[in-house]
Amino acid sequence: MILKVLAEASSFNAKYLKQHPESTQRIVRIVLLGLDRRRFPWAQEKRKPTDREREAAIMASTTLIASNRVVTGRRGDLKTKQEKKVEDALLTSGFKKVPPRVILTLAAAPNRGEFCRETMLGKRKADLVVRLWDDRVMPIECKVSNSAINSVKRLNNDAAVKAGIWRTDFGTTQVVPTAVLSGVYKLHNLLDAQARFLMLVWAHDLDELIDWIGSTGRRPPTR
Repeated sequence: MILKVLAEASSFNAKYLKQHPESTQRIVRIVLLGLDRRRFPWAQEKRKPTDREREAAIMASTTLIASNRVVTGRRGDLKTKQEKKVEDALLTSGFKKVPPRVILTLAAAPNRGEFCRETMLGKRKADLVVRLWDDRVMPIECKVSNSAINSVKRLNNDAAVKAGIWRTDFGTTQVVPTAVLSGVYKLHNLLDAQARFLMLVWAHDLDELIDWIGSTGRRPPTR
C-alpha cells in the first residue's frame, strides 16, 4: 500500500503496469532508492525488520521522495518563467501572440510575425511556435537542467529528438528547431544537439535570438 502511494500507482497488476510504463518506472526508482544498507539493514542481513527499523526506513524514504518532488517542481517553475521570458522578448520585438492550435501542416502555423504557446506541431508539442519573417517556422523548446547528467534527458533525448521529427515531417528547409537553455550542460551534449540541427540559445542572452530572428527578413516597424 505504501509503495502504491509513493509510486502513484493504482495497481501492481501486470496488465496495468504494461499500459502505464511511467508507473513502472516510478516503482523501479523507489525500489532502487530502497537499496540502502543504512536504511534497510535487514535486506543485507536477510532477516525481517524490527518495527523501529521499518518506521525509520519509511520516514527516510518519504523524505527523499518529497525532496525529489520539490526539485522537480522548482524546475517546472523555472521552465515556465523561461517560456514567459521568451514570450516577452518576442512581444517586445514586434511579434503578435495568437491562440495555440494543432499544426498538422505549415499552412496552419501562425502567420508571419506571429507566435503561439504550447502547441502541437505535427506529432510533438512545442513550447512556442514562431513564424519567421521569411515564412519558415521556428519551434522553440525551453529547457532547464540542474546537472550535466540531467542535460542528456532534457536536451539530447527530448529537444534534439523533436528537432529530427519536425525536420522529417515538415522539411529540412522549412523549420528551424531551437532550444532556449539555462542551467548545466555537458559540452559534448551541446555539440551533439547542434550536429542534429538544433539551434541553441542561452536564456540569459535572448537578444541573440531576437537579432537572429530579425535577420530572417523584414523587421517589424519600430514602436
